[in-house]
Amino acid sequence: MLLLRDLVVKNRSYRRFHQDIPIELETLRELVDLARLSPSAANRQALKYIISNDHQKNALIFPHVHIDNDPVEGERPSAYVIILEDIRIKLVLACDYGIAAQTIHLGAVEKGFGGVMVGNINRNGLRKALKIPAHYEILLVLALGKPKEEMVIETVGSDGNTQQRWDENRVRHVRKRALDDIIVG
Repeated sequence: MLLLRDLVVKNRSYRRFHQDIPIELETLRELVDLARLSPSAANRQALKYIISNDHQKNALIFPHVHIDNDPVEGERPSAYVIILEDIRIKLVLACDYGIAAQTIHLGAVEKGFGGVMVGNINRNGLRKALKIPAHYEILLVLALGKPKEEMVIETVGSDGNTQQRWDENRVRHVRKRALDDIIVG
């Protein structure tokens, strides 16, 4: 069993996936249920979700979700969770969807999957493609699948460069600031 620290360390922003390895619909429902059970400001529970593991529906979603490094066919997500705000309820705090997204991602990692949170979305195009009613605001898209990438975390060097890099084996090195560098006082 993975501990929370293990899940957080494994929870990277994956952008390439084994597209042919599915995430079952029931698994997506379980992940959204984790978000449902998470804290919500003033307990408003204004978040709603669209889930997809269907190739045809995924093909409607993908062109409207701008994932860095443009994954090619065969390396695209095998599932999506679209986080919506029901504006008839209205969020109290925008952090609700960040909490929900992180919870879903941690749940995905626990089940052997990974993903990336995408905010660069053609919202009008996605709304039209999926016929999303006007009373739902599109907040964030979670692209999920079995990661095809390997990543390692390393500490930011003295140059302060936080940019990730790929080595000759296509391993992505993600630079994180040291703990003592982020605690103030």
